[in-house]
Amino acid sequence: VQLVESGGGSVQAGGSLRLSCAASRNTYSSNCMGWFRQAPGKEREGVAAIYFGDGGSTYYADSVKGRFTISQDNAKNTVYLQMNSLKPEDTAMYYCAADTGTYCSGGYCLRCQYEYNYWGQGTQVTVS
Repeated sequence: VQLVESGGGSVQAGGSLRLSCAASRNTYSSNCMGWFRQAPGKEREGVAAIYFGDGGSTYYADSVKGRFTISQDNAKNTVYLQMNSLKPEDTAMYYCAADTGTYCSGGYCLRCQYEYNYWGQGTQVTVS
């Protein structure tokens, strides 16, 4: 699976961005798909994830709940991350990833990043 992110950029605090992750094959063929981010000097963390094993439940990090929304368009093989009310602490490189295994499930899709076997190149989000 090839994943290509787009939609990053610079925005002022309180603004919005929508990230897109175009996959080379049907996203439903994955077990989980997630958005992860890594800020300079910090570990990569899960931001939002979809678990396809139960039809597409979504999970969010506490820091983004109520502000970010993950969604998918199966017809376009694309997963989105709508980010609203952005804060400076959201500044990071954002990565889309796909897990095609069976180890992760449910909310664990957000934490089992080392099980994800396909990653995009990342897109930078800067909030000032």
